[in-house]
Amino acid sequence: MQASVGDTLLFHGNVVGQRDRKAEIIEVRGRDGSPPYVVRFGDGHEQLVFPGPDAVVEPTLASD
Repeated sequence: MQASVGDTLLFHGNVVGQRDRKAEIIEVRGRDGSPPYVVRFGDGHEQLVFPGPDAVVEPTLASD
């Protein structure tokens, strides 16, 4: 898994009825874009995460 600051980390719900969650990557602590990441959720909560197989990175689209 590779990510950059500003990308979105999407956590897929892995239990019936559990929603997907999104968080903005605000810091990459691993080498060459690898985890762990510091993320900020929509409610402002920040957390250090080591994403598992239920998470995917959505790259930030570059604007021209």
